[in-house]
This record gives sequence, C-alpha cells and structure tokens, in this order.
Amino acid sequence: MKFATIAADGQELYGIIRDDGFVALSPDFPHWPDLRAVIAAGGLRDLAHAAMGRSVTHTDFTYLPPIPNPGKIICVGVNFPDRNAEYKDGSAAPKYMSLFPRFASSFVGHGQPLIRPPENHTLDYEGEMAVVIGKGGRRIPAEDAYDHIAGLSVCNEGTIRDWVRHAKFNVTQGKNWDRSGAIGPWMVPFTHPAQIDAARITTRVNGELRQDDALANMIFSVRDEIAYISTFTTLNPGDIIVTGTPTGAGARFDPPRYLKPGDVVEVEVTGVGMLVNGVEDEA
Repeated sequence: MKFATIAADGQELYGIIRDDGFVALSPDFPHWPDLRAVIAAGGLRDLAHAAMGRSVTHTDFTYLPPIPNPGKIICVGVNFPDRNAEYKDGSAAPKYMSLFPRFASSFVGHGQPLIRPPENHTLDYEGEMAVVIGKGGRRIPAEDAYDHIAGLSVCNEGTIRDWVRHAKFNVTQGKNWDRSGAIGPWMVPFTHPAQIDAARITTRVNGELRQDDALANMIFSVRDEIAYISTFTTLNPGDIIVTGTPTGAGARFDPPRYLKPGDVVEVEVTGVGMLVNGVEDEA
C-alpha cells in the first residue's frame, strides 16, 4: 500500500497510489484533515480497508510530500563511515550523532523541481530514507523503536553547500532553502524490520550512479536515532526522521559536481520507491 498526498483541481487530497493513478480517500474521512491526523488516530488500516475495490479517481495530479505538515523534521548528518572519512580530518567515528532540523517548506514532492537560488549555486543532493513516526513517545528504548514507526519514504535532502559553512556550530541555513529538497513519492507502511535492516539507498544524477550503500552500514541505526532523539524531545505521530546519506554527494568530487538546471536526480530506497526531481533556477 502506498499512501500519498496530492494536489488536484485546487484541492489537497490524501489516498493511495495504484499503477494506473490515485484513489482519493480523504473525502471519506473528513474528521482526518491530512495523513498526519490519520497516523495520529491509528487510521492507516481504515484507509487501506476503504481503498479495497475502489476505482482510481485521479490520473492528473501533483505529488506533495506525503506528510505535508510534520510537527518536526530531524535529520541525521555524517551517518555512514565513508561519509565521516570524506571530511579528511582524521576523526574517528563519532560518539554521538549530529542532528539538525529542516522546515517543511524546504521540501517539494516527487516530480517537482528542486530550486537553485540566485544567491548561491552550490545545490547538492543527498539520498536518504525518511522514517515517519506513528506512535509518539519520550525516552523510547532502542529495542522498542520500531514499534513507533508508521511508515517509510524517500528523501533527497538537498543542500546549499556554501551556506552550511557560514557558521561554526550549525548547518541549519544551508539545509533549509525553500524547495531545495524533496520527500516522496509516497509513504509505505512499516510492517517488518527488514524494510529498514535490508534496505539500500542509491542516488543517480542524469542516470549516473553517485551513491550506493546499505542502511545496515549506518554508524547510528534507526533504532539508535529514535532512542537518542526521543531522549531530549517528544516524538509525535507524523514527525519525520531523515536517517543519513551515503558517500558520493556532489561536494566531495574534485572539482565538486553541484546540481544545475536540467539535471534529474533519482533517489531509490529498496522496497519503498524512487523519488525523481529535476532542477530549476528560481524564477
């Protein structure tokens, strides 16, 4: 089952994606205004049941991020051993994970262009898995972390590289340019540990493989991430954790290979889907 949020005919709708189109379900559940509310109410099974036997309602639509209004988006940085080595500072694997927030306005949906701003042209890609929290909690034990996941999506955690270097202690400004990243195309329900433990991330730019690694190689696992993050902040249904990107981003080439208008970026997570976005300059 692929749960998605789309825009069509001036409306924002949620429902499911089938091979031949989109099945709108939100009109049947007016008490749940969005997928975040569905998740908070434990209603994904109700949506799946309602979709049975239903015909496609839309074939012409625009994808939005599956959870268009998450309460929190928390990203994990430098979370693969090769990524740590890319910094060439001789540091060992970190004891604690690096975290930073992203705003919902910094993401577009599948099929929508990533926007390169006029102020700086160092737009870069980072293919990642996005974990959507289903059951909230504080100080969640790592062994219980998977019980708190509603679903999985794909993320291109697009970054303006020069702007992450503007300050000594944070990267927030380089990570939050409007429409610089993407999440989607949909969210698949999380039902089995292998969906994470056996998953692989690949990123291609104009068909060229740039990133390829297994989530099992992450320095901090998804279980660790949920446990650590929930120690200092309550995780709520619909919150998103972006789990980390493998080596191979454009900034690490010599010379760097930043995104430019006309490029197409494909990020795939096995068993979840493929997120595809072009690149345009800001109008």
